[in-house]
Amino acid sequence: MQDELEERIRHRAQELWHAQGQPEGRSEEFWLQAENEVRGEKETYDQLKSDPSITTNS
Repeated sequence: MQDELEERIRHRAQELWHAQGQPEGRSEEFWLQAENEVRGEKETYDQLKSDPSITTNS
């Protein structure tokens, strides 16, 4: 599971880096941004999975 999470972070960091024109010397910045995004998505997913009523319109 940890390997999958790290791979998703790596992929997202690379997307961010490409989107910013591939600047040198900012890899940590892109990694941290990607990590925040991916971990936030995972937390949201875990919440929705544990409490499906969150997504209902009732």
